[in-house]
Amino acid sequence: MTLDFQTILEKADQYKPAMSGFLRDMIAIPSESCQEEAVVKRIKQEMESVGFDRVEIDPMGNVLGYIGTGKHLIAMDAHIDTVGVGNPDNWDYDPYEGYEDDEIIVGRGASDQEGGMAAMVYAGKIIKDLGLEDDYTLLVTGTVQEEDCDGLCWQYIIEESKIRPEFVVSTEPTSCRIYRGQRGRMEIKVETAGVSCHGSAPERGDNAIFKMGPILNDLQNLQQHLKTDDFLGKGTLTVSEIFFSSPSRCAVADGCTISIDRRLTWGETWEGALEEIRALESVKRANAVVSMYDYDRPAYTGLVYPTQAYFPAWVLPEDHDACKTLKAAYKGLFNTDPLVDKWTFSTNGVSIMGRYNIPCIGFGPGHEDQAHAPNEKTWKSELVQAAAMYAAIPQMYLDTLGREQA
Repeated sequence: MTLDFQTILEKADQYKPAMSGFLRDMIAIPSESCQEEAVVKRIKQEMESVGFDRVEIDPMGNVLGYIGTGKHLIAMDAHIDTVGVGNPDNWDYDPYEGYEDDEIIVGRGASDQEGGMAAMVYAGKIIKDLGLEDDYTLLVTGTVQEEDCDGLCWQYIIEESKIRPEFVVSTEPTSCRIYRGQRGRMEIKVETAGVSCHGSAPERGDNAIFKMGPILNDLQNLQQHLKTDDFLGKGTLTVSEIFFSSPSRCAVADGCTISIDRRLTWGETWEGALEEIRALESVKRANAVVSMYDYDRPAYTGLVYPTQAYFPAWVLPEDHDACKTLKAAYKGLFNTDPLVDKWTFSTNGVSIMGRYNIPCIGFGPGHEDQAHAPNEKTWKSELVQAAAMYAAIPQMYLDTLGREQA
């Protein structure tokens, strides 16, 4: 089948008002992690309305929409949970009521990443309208709990639902560029223990907070010497939280815990990241305990699917068929070569490719710098571009496979 790129673009532009309205509906429904039920039902309704062949909600609460029944399973993913709004005073508009003009849509989730969901659903309608079904099955997923535990939804989809696509397009925001990798991350806990006593005689106790002080200094120094990769960049760490236990404000603290957000570049491992902290002299002197956090928060359905808070780095080779497919679709639609890059933040790709080695590639409307920010916005022109891309990708993939087999 030869793709008519101009017709696909025209159809995507025709559906700009419908995509915008659907996105605003999603934004209007608060959907923080583990509270996504209402927005999932709204997405299911829209999928059914535009003509998806089958729509299901799995036991974790992910919504899965299917188009076609061909042998090549291609998936496209958007997480549909959001972070909270933060300080409402930092918003110029109500984060759920949002704002819209001819160019932008403002509201929590506009870029991160319900815009990707809106574009995928209307890509499905374009496929149906133009008769682009072929020997593929397109699976469109609206996944839950990503902001809380990226990739957990796809651990469930792969392990429990036994779904394994040939490749997955992540629709996280890329400014309509093609992204083929990201650093990994892990959540680390460091604990020091002491003995409490009355604060008027601190020499009688053992202050756990004082023990943590040198560790903080050593971690700041360690951050400067982490591994660098030519494509993904440098590994990083930051201390993101600090907690203590003490009988009162007038007592010596008997416990202190810090959380570390550790970003892993290519070649770094979770074992190595823990060991480099355990090897610090300050950690040894304090007999501090270094471990990885676990995640076991229930989904909105009540399902608990525990995992360790480790999210591997991943990189798709630029000569992979999935990358070739997206570059060819982009060139055909927009008559220019795409920029191919990487995400700074983390995505569900940590499970899709990082854990399970299922090829993953990114293309999404919206911008990374809008994620988690007040006055979060996306651009209607990018919704159109993304919908056109998503409609073209499945057939372009079959064409790519065909050319290689010829």
